[in-house]
Amino acid sequence: MNIRALLSRPWIWGFAAAVLVWLIIVIISGQGGGQTVSLALSLAPYLVVVGLGQMLVITAGPGNIDVSVAPIISLAGFVSVAVTTSTGSAVVGVLAGIGVGVVVALISTVSILGLSVPPIIATLAAGLIASSVTLSLANGFTAVPDAGLRQLLNVRPAGVPLLAVAVAGVTALVIALLRRTIYGRSLIAVGQNRRAAERAGIPVARIIATTYLASGALAGLTGSLLAAYIAPSADLGTRYLLDSVAVVVIGGTLISGGRAVPVGVWGAALFFILLDGLVNLVGWSTAAQNLLKGGLVLLVLFLAGGGDRVAGTPSRFRRRPRPAAATTTTTGDNTHG
Repeated sequence: MNIRALLSRPWIWGFAAAVLVWLIIVIISGQGGGQTVSLALSLAPYLVVVGLGQMLVITAGPGNIDVSVAPIISLAGFVSVAVTTSTGSAVVGVLAGIGVGVVVALISTVSILGLSVPPIIATLAAGLIASSVTLSLANGFTAVPDAGLRQLLNVRPAGVPLLAVAVAGVTALVIALLRRTIYGRSLIAVGQNRRAAERAGIPVARIIATTYLASGALAGLTGSLLAAYIAPSADLGTRYLLDSVAVVVIGGTLISGGRAVPVGVWGAALFFILLDGLVNLVGWSTAAQNLLKGGLVLLVLFLAGGGDRVAGTPSRFRRRPRPAAATTTTTGDNTHG
């Protein structure tokens, strides 16, 4: 693969930004970067999991976004820990957290498809319901995370977190889902042109419903694992709302839908985690941290948008593939490993 082809890959800029921030951390700290990488790989998987769900939703086309992921993470954390404590099974607790995510997503789905409520409003309303339940559970909550699950989440064979390996496997499954299954090809087609997808016989409502339910389930899984890794709290998922959208866009997924880049979510997540480490290392104020984050995010978005310019044709003038073809062959360049 030559340099020109590499720069045209939509996921490259997230990884490039992560490497740049890592190098700055190594220079400032004057220490080896292995520990920094290991720590980043310990924290990034949580953002990747919720980011993959957000990626599926955004891929469904213009206007699709899930702003309920943050409240779901917080609520799932409490429910997971409570169920684990009452049943003595961490597996049951994690499944309960995933179930909470599905239930909240079901509320959003019914509002979007049944009541024609815009997705951002529907997911916001569902998130408010989840937040209300979370605050009720948080009052006087005494259960503690399962020690065995926490220990498992901290296992690092050869310095590589076991969770990172597992989430890499989940990412591979998402890639296969998008490239090899009817659902994946249909989702890409819906994101490219919903009306054309309907005329091609694709069950658009079913695809969208499945997508939001998957996002809710992944957010619930994130909350269950994150609560075991840290501790359940009412604001456990707060930072993951904007971050989940940012890692999707920086990772190369089109905000207008029709192209998903699962691997790019990893690069952008590592970038965000390392960026947090950098601003904490230099001791900047919150305002300065936000300015730095915003500037770097805009820079990465600009460079990521340059992929189309490198390829030779501005993206707004490039002809999109015919949506109907996506249902019969593969997603091609619309799913970048």
